[in-house]
Amino acid sequence: MASSSPITSAVSGRHRVTNTAPPAESRFDRRLGKILGHATEVFYDKGYEGASMRDLARSSGMSLSGLYYYFESKEKLLYLIQKHTFSTIVERLRDRLDEVSDPELRIRVFILNHLEYFLANQKAMKVLSHEAEVLKNGFGAQIAAIKREYYRICVGLLDEFKLARKLEFSSRMAVLTLFGMMNWIYTWYNPRFDAGAKELSCGMGDIFLRGISATTEHQPVLSKRSQKKKSN
Repeated sequence: MASSSPITSAVSGRHRVTNTAPPAESRFDRRLGKILGHATEVFYDKGYEGASMRDLARSSGMSLSGLYYYFESKEKLLYLIQKHTFSTIVERLRDRLDEVSDPELRIRVFILNHLEYFLANQKAMKVLSHEAEVLKNGFGAQIAAIKREYYRICVGLLDEFKLARKLEFSSRMAVLTLFGMMNWIYTWYNPRFDAGAKELSCGMGDIFLRGISATTEHQPVLSKRSQKKKSN
């Protein structure tokens, strides 16, 4: 992944960082991160369609004209939220996978990485889940490319696991089932009752891995009428 901030690169057409800026996160990056945080709150509370640029400006403490200077539309803000979220998840995942070689542990790392980010950024993840189809044209294509990369990483991990364990199952179905388990956690997760990311990922990993590792061949259940015809 590129070393520059995905947020900075996305708005570089309107904001240039001078050579005197430090190589670490710039003041602009920090300011932009706060703006995206406020925008996430607004989209979470009002929904994308219900939020206006005036709402977003008021929440971020910027003037409406100032907000329009950097972000020509609320679609641009939603795009930046999605780009930052998915890029960060993928970058962290790649760093973690570099340290693990066991196929099962690599799947568990994938689950833990996803859930840790999800639980630490629940409002952002809910916004992304609800507004997944909003972005169009170039914005939508860029986010779709990052999502495809994330999907392919997971498929690769499942293929490695299948090969190592000599198993047969649909990697596509397994991956999409796993995403369903992880992404819809916001509908039921309650920190007062439910475990943290590590314990939760361990339990979810156990359920998922046991499921795809099952080797029993299940015969279709026949109705009584079908059984009678078969016996005749």
